[in-house]
Amino acid sequence: MVITMLKRKIINDFVVWKNKKNKKPLIVYGARQVGKTTAIREFGKNYYDLLIELNFITDTRYKDIFSNGLDYKTIKENLTLYTNLKIVPGRTLLFLDEIEECPNAITALKFLSMQNELDIISSGSLLGLHYKEVKSYPVGYVDYLKLYSLDFEEFLWAFNVDSSIINNLRDKFNKREKINDGINLKMLEYFRKYIVIGGMPEVVTTYLQSNDYSQVYDKISAILEGYRNDIAKYADNSEKTKATLCYDSIPLQLAKENKKFTYKLVEKNGRSSKYLGSLNWLEDANFITLCYNIKQVNLPLLIYKDQSSFKVYTNDTGLLLGMFRDRNISNIIINNDLGVYNGALIENVILKELLCHNHTVYYYNRNNSLEIDFIISFNGKPLPIECKASNNKAKSLLTFLKENPDLYGIKFINGNVGVKGNIISLPLYMAMFL
Repeated sequence: MVITMLKRKIINDFVVWKNKKNKKPLIVYGARQVGKTTAIREFGKNYYDLLIELNFITDTRYKDIFSNGLDYKTIKENLTLYTNLKIVPGRTLLFLDEIEECPNAITALKFLSMQNELDIISSGSLLGLHYKEVKSYPVGYVDYLKLYSLDFEEFLWAFNVDSSIINNLRDKFNKREKINDGINLKMLEYFRKYIVIGGMPEVVTTYLQSNDYSQVYDKISAILEGYRNDIAKYADNSEKTKATLCYDSIPLQLAKENKKFTYKLVEKNGRSSKYLGSLNWLEDANFITLCYNIKQVNLPLLIYKDQSSFKVYTNDTGLLLGMFRDRNISNIIINNDLGVYNGALIENVILKELLCHNHTVYYYNRNNSLEIDFIISFNGKPLPIECKASNNKAKSLLTFLKENPDLYGIKFINGNVGVKGNIISLPLYMAMFL
């Protein structure tokens, strides 16, 4: 399938990187099929006279460029020999795709950072990276950018929602003003579509071209199968089965009221000592996000992180939906009845938006008597966040804010903007502005 060109925010990040005086090679990482290669290729073609693209999977011969010397002079000569392209100083982008397949290329980034003739971007999921094979990792010589699947604003761009509408909504968010009911209902409808379709570029394109949720489901199922194949291919032998079991347990983990990850849902007598390494592998592969509990709600949040207590989310709600293996679920959601999927999907989609906006996200559970869905650091203070599929009272948030009157909280709801005391209610889709 030819993927429709989707507008991505990361292009702006690339431009900022390009304009740095003493830029380092850039490593763009993220899960497979989130659009890394497409975005870098578009950037290279639009902002450089010459794009040299080396994919170490599709053409393994490119590994030889880095096999007999990692200094810039040797690499430059090999590049010219293998590609028959002449580097244009200051106007050439070297794109090293699937760089984890070439450990020598990773080491070479350290030496390539010291030249000023060409800009370098590498990308990969880092799934197949064996750190022992990398002779010298370029710590301090590279910059990093993580790419997720489309966030909700990018999703709206794909559906040609006018930027003036989004800007007006952003203004309402900043002023905490109620949204016109017709616009609010339409945006909530778009958000439910986003929950169902997710942000994987190929899945979004499938819907745009077909308007068929059945084809969306099939595409999501194919991606999930590809992820399972990646686990089988790249995970160590001791982790393959365990990582797959952990990954497949996520819908069960999120469907229960207490969403703390429970090893017994992976295996009857499952324990941390057996499965924690597999979860860490899945997170390193960018398949999942571990959201940790904090013991106190004080800044910096990191020092109160409880390593033994966490919730596990997928990095795309479309994929989570596919993991429920219910082809008819899209009809339920589009008709505004999330049913048993309420908590799992709403929490997951809000978390995804927060991650896309570079927030480090925690949750707070106090002795199983009070739980706040998410806590982030925002404007120099902890910000508690609750996610509701309706507009029900958030009892834990109310209790927490009574105990912490100097803070305010946000409640994302299937409704309109409202302010009551120190709780701000916002439509679910306004997470894109936080």
